[in-house]
Amino acid sequence: MIIHNAFGVDLGTSAVKVYCHHTGQTIAEKNMIAIRNGRQVLAVGDDAFEMYEKAPDNIQVSRPVMNGRIADVAQVEYVLHTMIGRADRSAGYAPMIFFSAPVNMSEIEKRAYYSISHAGYFRSPRVYLVDRPVCDAISLGINIPQTRGSMIVNIGGQNTDISVIANEQVIISTEISIGGQHLNEAICNEIRRQENLIVGRRTARRLKAVLATLGEDIRETRQVTGMNTLSGLPRQGTVSSELVSFAVEGQISQIATEIRTFLERTPPQIRESVAEEGIYLTGGTTRIPSIDRYLKRVIGCPVNLSGYFEMCTIRGLAELIRNKELQKWAYTIGKKK
Repeated sequence: MIIHNAFGVDLGTSAVKVYCHHTGQTIAEKNMIAIRNGRQVLAVGDDAFEMYEKAPDNIQVSRPVMNGRIADVAQVEYVLHTMIGRADRSAGYAPMIFFSAPVNMSEIEKRAYYSISHAGYFRSPRVYLVDRPVCDAISLGINIPQTRGSMIVNIGGQNTDISVIANEQVIISTEISIGGQHLNEAICNEIRRQENLIVGRRTARRLKAVLATLGEDIRETRQVTGMNTLSGLPRQGTVSSELVSFAVEGQISQIATEIRTFLERTPPQIRESVAEEGIYLTGGTTRIPSIDRYLKRVIGCPVNLSGYFEMCTIRGLAELIRNKELQKWAYTIGKKK
């Protein structure tokens, strides 16, 4: 029997998520790859992340996707095939692969998705692209054919996507070069400035998860180990929630300003619709407590926070694969609807 399987793939900057229609399961791992001496692949996904900021000089641990776009085709190809293999060992003949993709891509960037899919062990895969905001809209329950104007803000690892869906398509979309990694770097910089302590981005990421608040009066501290900027020796330090929140708020306030500016430039009838139903907020960085209330206060518009966070896009992609009526939003190169 010939088995035709279908996969949904969300190649994010921070994580790669794969949905397998055959098993009904979704896996998510860090979008990282560890390579020794520039040739030998040692680890992929979470295994590579465990080596991040710990590996010796001859082992490079990197992200093959930057700003939501494929940066290294060969590395992404390896990551893709490894992750699909982990989702289902038998891809079957001529599998269908649905990728969530940024809206404003060049034809060369689109072809990269085809290149990474047709290499490796797949036999005659059928490759489709779906605009990332459309995937988010499906997951959020937005009725795409009927909406008069829905704004979706996805705060990812390296960038924030702001999109408006109306007239059954994404009519406006822009990207802001601020994401979770920029928040991590801001925390590192603030710790260095206030505490004379150098910590890694992995440490900053953990501090962001447990100490960052926006507008909440929470006073907590955590002990961290880093390098003294004066002596160059390791030492421990104490980091407060006030420090972390100050660093985070500086970045989120920039996102809020860009959203408000974007909203002001949208047509009046769409702006009215957005004001009625609110801005939809998703992405891994939206796990920061009270981020929806903070943006609502700064922007002056209702904000609907998705409880799926970084899994929102892949959930929409999975729903599209299961429902053939929704597959009209999928397209191939040169045939976008």
